[in-house]
This record gives sequence, C-alpha cells and structure tokens, in this order.
Amino acid sequence: MYFQKLIFALFLLIFYNFQAQNRAFENTPKKFYTATRIQEAPKIDGILEDNVWKNKPVASNFVMVEPGDGTQIPETHKTNIKLLYTDEAIYIAAYLHENEPEKIVKRFTQRDNIEVNDFFLIDINTYNDGENQTRFIVTSAGAIADGKSIGNSEDYSYNVVWDAAVSQDEKGWYAEIKIPYAALRFPDKEEQLWGIQFARQITHLNETYSWNYIDKSVGKISQHAGLLKGLKNIDPPVRLSLYPYASVSTDYFKKTSETRFSAGMDLKYGINDAFTLDATLIPDFGQAAFDEVELNLGPFEQTFGENRAFFTEGTELFTKGDLFYSRRVGSTPTGFNEAQKDVLENEEIIENPQKTDLLNALKISGRTENSLGIGFFNAITRETHAKYRDTITGEIREKVTEPLSNYNILVLDQQFNKNSSISLINTNVTREDNFRDGNVTGFLFDLYNKSNSFNISGQAKMSNVNKKPESLTGFASTLSFNRTKGNFRYGVTHDFANETYDINDLGVNFTNNYSNFFWMTSYQIFEPTGGFNTFNLQVYGNHQRRYKPDVPVRTGVGTSLFAITSNRFAFGGFTDINSRYKDFFEPRKDGRFVEYNSDILGEVWVSSDYREKFAYDVRVGYKSLFGTNEERVKLKLKPRFRFNNKFNMIYSFNYTNHINRNSFVSIEDEDIIFGNRDMESIENSLQAYYNFNTKQALSLSFRNFWSTASFSDNGFKSLNEDGSLISTTYDNSGDNDPNVNFNIWNLDLSYRWQFAPGSEAILLYRNSIFNQDTLSALSYSESLDYLFARPARHNLSLRIVYYIDYNNVMNIFKT
Repeated sequence: MYFQKLIFALFLLIFYNFQAQNRAFENTPKKFYTATRIQEAPKIDGILEDNVWKNKPVASNFVMVEPGDGTQIPETHKTNIKLLYTDEAIYIAAYLHENEPEKIVKRFTQRDNIEVNDFFLIDINTYNDGENQTRFIVTSAGAIADGKSIGNSEDYSYNVVWDAAVSQDEKGWYAEIKIPYAALRFPDKEEQLWGIQFARQITHLNETYSWNYIDKSVGKISQHAGLLKGLKNIDPPVRLSLYPYASVSTDYFKKTSETRFSAGMDLKYGINDAFTLDATLIPDFGQAAFDEVELNLGPFEQTFGENRAFFTEGTELFTKGDLFYSRRVGSTPTGFNEAQKDVLENEEIIENPQKTDLLNALKISGRTENSLGIGFFNAITRETHAKYRDTITGEIREKVTEPLSNYNILVLDQQFNKNSSISLINTNVTREDNFRDGNVTGFLFDLYNKSNSFNISGQAKMSNVNKKPESLTGFASTLSFNRTKGNFRYGVTHDFANETYDINDLGVNFTNNYSNFFWMTSYQIFEPTGGFNTFNLQVYGNHQRRYKPDVPVRTGVGTSLFAITSNRFAFGGFTDINSRYKDFFEPRKDGRFVEYNSDILGEVWVSSDYREKFAYDVRVGYKSLFGTNEERVKLKLKPRFRFNNKFNMIYSFNYTNHINRNSFVSIEDEDIIFGNRDMESIENSLQAYYNFNTKQALSLSFRNFWSTASFSDNGFKSLNEDGSLISTTYDNSGDNDPNVNFNIWNLDLSYRWQFAPGSEAILLYRNSIFNQDTLSALSYSESLDYLFARPARHNLSLRIVYYIDYNNVMNIFKT
C-alpha cells in the first residue's frame, strides 16, 4: 500500500511539472555574450597583448555572490572578459583589476587544489539545461582546476586537457585560457547556445563576484548562468585520447625484495557528440593513496574513500541512488573468511589474497540534447585462490575464494524543466560457479515546482540476491518533502527497508528492516547580517522503528549551528538528546537486540582564517548515557602553517576515549556474551607540500593510528531476550581474549612532475608497518615500541603517464 501511494503521488507531481505553463526562471533576464570567430589563435602566455584581443566585445559589470547579494563590483576591481573561438577551441581573456596588487593572494598549488587563492572561474553548460556544467578554474599563481558542477555539487576528480597562463602587473592580474572542443561535449548543430558563467574570487577582501546574478535564496547555482551565443559551424572533433603508462616498483619486506614492471593504457573516446567511452586496460593502482584503516570492533564493515582515479572521474551518473560503492570492485574476495577457517588437519594456509585483481573496466556516459543522461559501467575481476600446504607431504591445495566476476551498471537520467529529474538505475554482479550474485534496480525522482520553492524527492529500490539455490528479494524506499526557498526552510523524510534488502554486492548498506521518520527546520541568511557572512541554525528530530516486528527503536531531537563571521572565523556544533535505543546489530544475531539507556551528545568546533600563515581547526565532542557510567570524549586538533607561498604543512591530532561501554564479545552456543569495554585511540597525521611551481611538487603524507580495547575481567554479561544484560562468567584466556592493541603506520613521500599537458611522472617512496595483538594494557609509547619491532614494508615506485591526442597526431602526419 505504501509503495502504491508513493507511485501515485509521483505521477501526480510529474503531470503537474510537465503541464506547468512557465518553467523556472523563464522570465528572469539573463546576460548574454556573443563570441567572435578568429582565424589565428593567441599565444597562451597570460600576456594579453595579442592583436586578436583588441577591440573585442567585453563581458563586465560583475555582481557580488559572497558575502553579499548582487552588489556591483567596485571600479577598483573592475573585471572584463573576452571570448573568441576557432575551429579547434574557445579562448578566454580575463582582465582582473586590483588597486592593491601586493595583496593578491598567490600561493603555488598543484592541479585541482585551489586552496586559499585569488582565482577566476568559468562554468560552461553546452546543453543549456540548467544542471550540468563543466568547470574551469585558474588561480592567480597559474594552477588549474577542472571538474563537473551539477546543481550545487562539485566534483573535481573530473579531468580534461586544456591550457591556461597568468601574468600580473601594477593594475592587477590576467588570465589567458584555451579550452579545446575535445574537452567538451556539445550538440552537432549549426549554431550553439551554451549556458556560461564567469566568477572571480578576491581573497584578501573575502569577496566573490559573478558575471550573471546568482540568487542564492532560490534554486541551484547552475540555474543562474548567462548565455553564450555566436558559436557557429564548429564541428565536434574526434575525441580520442590515449594515456599509455609504464611503472616499475621495488618492494622490500622481511629481508626479501621483489621488483615488478607493468604497463597499460587508459583511453577516452568520444563515441558521438554526447557520449564518451572511458576504459582502463591492464590497470595499475599501485600508487593509490593508503586507506585510513582503524580498529573496527563494531558490527559493520569499515568503508574507505575511493583513491583510484578511474573510479572517481566522471562517475556522477553511477552514484545515483547510492547503489554504487566502487571499492567493491577489486575488494576482499567473498570467500576470504571461509578460506581462513577451511584449514584441514596437518595443513597451513600459505596464501589468501585480501584483494581481487581488476582485469579491465570501462564506462560510457553522456547526455543527449534532450537532457537524457545515459551511463554504462562494466568491470571484470580475476579468479582468486587461497593456497594450503600439507605440513607432512608438502602437497599444495587451492580453493577458489572469488571466481571470475562481472560488475555492471546501467543508468538512465532524464532531466526536465531545468530543475527536475527522474532516474532509473540497475546494478548487477555476476559470479561464476556457486558464488552469490546480486542485482539491484532503483527508480528515483527529484522534482521542483516552477518557482523552485518546494521539492519532493524519492527513491524506490528493489534488490535480489541469488545465493544459489536460495534467492532473496528486498525493497527500500525514501520519500522527502522540503521547502527550498527563503530564509526559513523545513522538510520531512521517511526511510524504509524491509528485512531482506541487500545491495552489498556492488553497493553498501549497513542496516535494513527499518521504518524511520525525520524532520527539520532551519533559518539561514544570504547577506551579511549582524557581523555574520554565513549563519545557519537547524532544529531536527527523528523517530526510528523496526519494520518486522513493528517496535520503536529510538526517538531523538537536536539542534545544530554553522556560522562564519565577516573576518572568516567559523564556528558551530550540535546537540542531540535520544531516548533508549534498541540496537539490533551489536548482538550479531538476527532478531536479538541490546537496549542502551537514553543519551545526550554534542560537539563544538571552531576554524580560524586560512588566509593567515597560521590557522587551526579544533573540535570537541562528548557523549553520556543517562543512569550509567558510559562516556565518550573526542578531541580533534588540526593546526596548519604556511611557511611561504610554496611550502605549507598540516598536522592533525585525533583523540577518542570511550569508557564503560557494553560491547559484543562472543557467541557461546546460544549465549550472546557482552563485556564492559574501554576503548582509547590516538591518530597523528601530517601532510606537507613543497610546490616548486604549479607543475612540480614534493609531498609528504604520514599517518599513525593507535587504538586499544580493554575488557574488564569481571564485566562480562549475558544478553537476555528483552535486551537487558545479566552478569555471567566467561573464560577470556587464550584464544578467547577479546582485548586488542592495534597500531598502524603509513608514510608516503612523492615527487610529481607534470611535464606536458595531461602527462606526468610520479616517483613514490612508501613505508608501512602494522601490529595487532592482545596487549591492551600498553601505553601509546609502549605500543610504538612493539610496532617498530615489527618488520617494515618499503616500496619505491616510478610511474610515467603520457597523454596522446588523436587530433594532434593526425595534424603531425598531415604536416
């Protein structure tokens, strides 16, 4: 019945939106600029003295975006933009005046790292759909950044090849930019009409200005772009780019070394004017950043961010509905844990890989002129084996822990009215032999009324897991209604999942079997008020229930604050109060729960002005359960120091102490054992960067995470059916000892050189050590002694990637 009501409401809203006579912003005037065709391209050197720039139309009259709303840019910072085009590319010149040029913030960074800098920004929407923009940024130091901007979201993992240069004099600074058509996707028609926006950040004034006015109180930023006209008879080029790579690495561990050489290639191919094929052949992710591993004693797996470029770049379509967790591809084999246990008498396990090898992967994505987005993703992983050796005969036995597996995603995303969309997504994992398969289908909608004042969004998702011969089908849904205009806003949400909903073959869901309700109301400002540039106060609440059986789980209310003053000092925090909590996951057994007392928790934080040489972030958190001795204290310190415009360093210290928590220990026959646990952790990390220029940098990344879990010898309890705990005896000696001392150390030192557009060389030294034992009584310094007694793994690698553009190669042959 719930699903039928949801579908009925959905079709009513779609009918209303399509029947609306006026679309959002249709009557709002937009600035437009008419581009000029030229025959001879300017030299991209940042010095705007080429004849082609003289006497060309100017885009000017910028207005404030932050912190104010629409104030005209002062004459002292007059900003003029010119745009030209040839058969190959568009060219942009930016004249960024500054009456105090010595105050221009000009720090050297590498690609996609804007940091705290003056910068010039261009958003180009080649289909003028109000949603999808390609973003190009150049800083006052000459660093570039590019990404995808969809609505109000930004994704700087997207990279294309383009060129920019800057210069500076007593009148200000200047940017000269070349964006080849190969870096864009646009319709094949005689005359283009693109959405375009220019913006400028003046850091020392803490002000941002845009060419076309942006009304922050309504709609999405992408809907406020101006128009670019005059692009005629430009032919989309053959968009074929090759990225061949070669890498060599030497690994030293336990007095043995191994050298590996690999080579492969990534490629991008424009199938037509709208769609692009990305493929990685014989991929090598040996230089991906290390994962921030922690001691995990909870009921859920630890998840990590994606560090592999192929799985972060241009994946906005595939993340629809949160059904794609890319770390599943090439993750731990499904039979890894079973293989650890499947050791026969007189046998030892000699090999059990924790990751599967990726053979190849490809993705096809794009959007048609009618705003239909289509995405297709496919990846194949190699068969993986565990190996056992008979200690008497020496015979080797193998067991398949992950068969040859295929991962597949198909997405259809129809946008309309320049503010709304409906989407269909399917994910599928097929494994050979008798391993489990998974299939998930999701239907999503995100609808705004014509004035962008209200939004209704929702998802309906169906999962099917084939465990051979058992097959389980599950369902989950979300329905939200929100006020999206003005200073006062509010919203309500309902989340539902039945007890068999499971997307963990290619996605990740920690919980199912719930029916939860959420509400919020907020007040925020869009212009400086009372010394604040930003102020957002929220009050919210939730009521969580179990679906089967229908029982209350928890009810809570809270409030949060986020504020930034006029001098860029930021602060905020939150406070939550929750009722008693029935935790159905900590017992690790279906249908059982442990009940925790009601609690109060909160955090406060402050962040100073990053424009200063020294800046800091501080966060303090506290949690207490009423009527118990359970407490949790958290502290995070993150100071940063900029030595000069080339060298900066960021240190982070995290401390957590959670005491007297009743935590799962073991299941003995039918008895679920809990223990009274103290858990303390310290994390130290350091990041340092020395930028020789915007193309070469030396960087250091270090992290040490230590954690101990200590269970009280007389604090063991047995879980009752009603969720309460009763004291019991438990033999915690030998293999039953639940105490843990966990320590991990990672250090990366790298030199990166972008020696040509799209091409780079990376030399990386990596050092790592790991130790885990039951010596939970050790202090932090004592645990470090044990850690350094373990063998360290040393790795040195060199990777070179070279960018080849098909069009340039053909031009060479023609010449």
